[in-house]
Amino acid sequence: MKNLTFRQLKVFETVARHLNYTKAAQELHLTQPAVSMQIKQLEEVVGLPLFEQMGRQTFLTDAGRELQRYSRAISHLFAEMDDMFGALKGVERGALAVSVATTASYFATRLLAEFSRSCPQIQISLDVTNREALLGQLECNERDLVIMGRPPAEMDLESEAFMDNPLVVLAPAGHPMVGREKIPLAEVAGEKFVVREEGSGTRSAIERFFAANKVQFNTVMELGSNEAIKQAVIAGLGLGIASMHTLELELETGRLAVLDVEGFPIMRHWYVVHRRGKRLSPVAQAFKDYVLKEGPGMARG
Repeated sequence: MKNLTFRQLKVFETVARHLNYTKAAQELHLTQPAVSMQIKQLEEVVGLPLFEQMGRQTFLTDAGRELQRYSRAISHLFAEMDDMFGALKGVERGALAVSVATTASYFATRLLAEFSRSCPQIQISLDVTNREALLGQLECNERDLVIMGRPPAEMDLESEAFMDNPLVVLAPAGHPMVGREKIPLAEVAGEKFVVREEGSGTRSAIERFFAANKVQFNTVMELGSNEAIKQAVIAGLGLGIASMHTLELELETGRLAVLDVEGFPIMRHWYVVHRRGKRLSPVAQAFKDYVLKEGPGMARG
């Protein structure tokens, strides 16, 4: 294993995460042949195949799974080394890797922008993605901090709530229910709804709420983003349920209205999250403190 390089491990780790050479090449900004060559050279060093192809699908071999475990440990050691040198430099320099839930991006970008103004030399990496991907990143300890809805209790995480996240019922501006007070939940449930996809935090909260109230609601369309939900409601495809934090522009322009429905808003919270026991760099700790202090003031609407 004398000729094994960190670059080869980086390429291997990316391919192993995607189980797709094309996606790995795109992330690494390399050509697919270059990625394949790096993996081939690494397999020659190891002396065992690391991947196997079955039809169009790529799988890790037993040797590949073992190498993935070691490569993650090595990556974490390098990250700790960077953190150590960052600690010696203080919070004026360094790197910060943050992932946020799609809905949280509406305020998280403002938080990061304000924070970066006070520390302009910090390099910030922001990933906006869905809940499933966030949990995967936390499981693999890939990011410094994650901003998301309530994380699952069974994962070994440290989480602190910092902002309310009210879910409200949306209607197009000309809907007959707009302006009515205390609309019965059962009446609203008879309307058609456009909702987020299965597995999203918003969808799960909606289903728990209606189940707890023993009311069924009529789902006519599943959509993969808050923007799509809003556009569908504006177009008259149905009512929607979304975070109040995503509605600032549409409410100001009068394209959407929030209905006064009994039991709403469904009150959730936003959390700043990382793996339990993770040693935060000075930059990550400074941003976490900033979120806990300034985050509540970022809520609008």
